[in-house]
Amino acid sequence: MPKASAPATRRDAALRAAVEQGLVGPDAPVLGLLDVAGVREAARALKAAFEGVDARHTFAVKAASLVPVLALLNEEGIGAEVASPGELALARAAGVPAERIVFDSPAKTVGELRDALAAGIAVNADNPQELARIDEIVAEFAANPSVSPIGLRVNPQVGSGSIGAMSTATATSKFGVALRDQGAEQWVIGAYKARPWMTRLHTHTGSQGVALELMAEGVRAAYDLAEKINAQVGRQQIDTLDIGGGLPVNFESDAITPGFEEYARILRETVPGLFDGRYTLVTEFGRSLLAKQGFIAAHVEYTKTSGGRRIAVTHAGAQVATRTVFVPESWPLRVGAYDAEGRPRTSAPLVQDVAGPCCFAGDLVARGRELPELAPGDLVALYDTGAYYFSTHFHYNSLPRPAVYGYVLNQNGTEADKVAFAPVRAAQSLDEVLAESGAQYAGSLLGLGSGLGSGLVD
Repeated sequence: MPKASAPATRRDAALRAAVEQGLVGPDAPVLGLLDVAGVREAARALKAAFEGVDARHTFAVKAASLVPVLALLNEEGIGAEVASPGELALARAAGVPAERIVFDSPAKTVGELRDALAAGIAVNADNPQELARIDEIVAEFAANPSVSPIGLRVNPQVGSGSIGAMSTATATSKFGVALRDQGAEQWVIGAYKARPWMTRLHTHTGSQGVALELMAEGVRAAYDLAEKINAQVGRQQIDTLDIGGGLPVNFESDAITPGFEEYARILRETVPGLFDGRYTLVTEFGRSLLAKQGFIAAHVEYTKTSGGRRIAVTHAGAQVATRTVFVPESWPLRVGAYDAEGRPRTSAPLVQDVAGPCCFAGDLVARGRELPELAPGDLVALYDTGAYYFSTHFHYNSLPRPAVYGYVLNQNGTEADKVAFAPVRAAQSLDEVLAESGAQYAGSLLGLGSGLGSGLVD
């Protein structure tokens, strides 16, 4: 079989083909594109990194809450980590079986817990109050016991990465039982002693900005605790360690670094007992599986100069790149410049701002960036946006959600006519925007408080 083309080559071919097929341009000014071969490659790289150990890999659905993407990952043997009833519904719609789903959330309701436990979905309790709710539900199911694996999330409190809002193992994190708080470890040990059906232990330290070594320290803390619990109960009650996900992504180039293999190597060095066959591992990677596999293409509507700065006004701004616009120092994106036919521009670079369509001054996806000079009708590509950017839409100015397509190239060529597209999500119509904004209730408030005796305060 001929060797697959490089991701950047596939990306350029896909954009050219998308223009030719009318998927992006003046009448479809913003589009998400997902490299299907790249997704498969990432999934297989993850599985290869943990080869030799019983590992159950799940995808953090929040990173790409799109049913066709979840179905593709499921086909590759990657399950779903869900944190809401909506995400659970998406996983089910994608055909992910219950035994491949993990339910994590710091705010699960009784109804959500009962649904998950009835279905045999793994549940990680976040805190003592939630565990007490699970106790009641387990008692309810005594005649027909749940087969759901149940665990407890612990916060190893190992410290913060470079992005505070993304750091989940700080001293005051809202997630899990804080292990270094006074009496917490003994409470956890007692909780397991009292519940022989609780067989998992969960931690999650990583995310963007967190070093691999810090992630491994968090896993080591959970492993040491599992060993202590098993020793005190006199058997291997904890048989599964859910080590979370959070592998950071390189947003500075096309290079995939760090990779799953590097993280697995550091884990083997830091926590060798994790790989000796006594524990099943569960992972919950999200961004690292999808970010590099997608990009957003946007039409350049106008260009102008303000205060000596060239500005390209495009259709991709805060509505699709929310984190980048509001926290650019933590979430910078690379931008590619293309002509109206989708071919890379190669002219001399010019310092420019790349602005979005939202009606506030800070709606910029790139500031003072050196790019080939953009002109109306050109296209920009926001790279590394396959995770979060497609599905975490910010409904500012009632801008509709863009269409998303997956693409593949035939093995025997990279020309634009050899690119095949498949829909992931249709572009949101204006009728759908109206429905989401309550248009069907347009007159519902008009009569309230309009007459005497309304109860309004003068």
